[in-house]
Amino acid sequence: MNKLLSTAAFALLANSALACESLDMMPGGTIVEVTDGDTVVLNDGRKVRLIGTQAPKLPLGREGFETWPLAPEAQKVLSDLSLNKPARLGFGGERIDRYDRALAHLFVETAYGEIWAQLFMVEQGLARVYSFPDNRACLDQLFAAEARARTERLGIWSNPYYSVRAADRPDELLNRVGHYELVEGRVFLADRSGSRVYLNFGRFWKEDFTAVIEAPAMRLFEADGMDPTVLEGALVRIRGWVDDRDGPRIEITHPEQIEVLATR
Repeated sequence: MNKLLSTAAFALLANSALACESLDMMPGGTIVEVTDGDTVVLNDGRKVRLIGTQAPKLPLGREGFETWPLAPEAQKVLSDLSLNKPARLGFGGERIDRYDRALAHLFVETAYGEIWAQLFMVEQGLARVYSFPDNRACLDQLFAAEARARTERLGIWSNPYYSVRAADRPDELLNRVGHYELVEGRVFLADRSGSRVYLNFGRFWKEDFTAVIEAPAMRLFEADGMDPTVLEGALVRIRGWVDDRDGPRIEITHPEQIEVLATR
């Protein structure tokens, strides 16, 4: 078990598991393998992807895939927490992905009580919040845990590979194309064009960083009573996969990819 955690810290984490009450809970069996920092295997053969988080990645047989910094450490910490222990699964959205993995929040029975594995890993700085439009449950607690870990520079937050990027440095963001990034900056222009909304972070939209909200995502914003065009002038943090279409860009598929840090 991670020696950095005291008995009191474990008790706090165990109690915090009760905060995520909106899930459909069911027995999971025993964890017999920990693939990496966000995937485990149960004794009935099911693979469980710890939904809501992204831990540093291991190659896992993928040719040419480089190990992300702290990936072995994340796997070890999750193993120490969960291997050969009984667990429950909590579902708050889509339940199975295209790889036939269960998409669940994982609650591990330990000597200190039941530990919410996602919160545990994020608290340790060994996972980031990583959500999906069809899996948005219990994110507030995870965002708060991530903020604490980032402030304390725990785990990945002390490694430049995972640094929060500046939106006003598009050339640096172009070097991160194909990577999942957190990008902070002030929205220069929030503009609707047809069914989509653009959040531009500079005057030159073909060169500067842009966040794009397509029509399916706009429906989620509207269902939540949110209008992203009011973000003009706001300081925000965007998270997602960086691509290169008229400069560095992140596509927003659901509201939780945008954190408002200051309105003006």
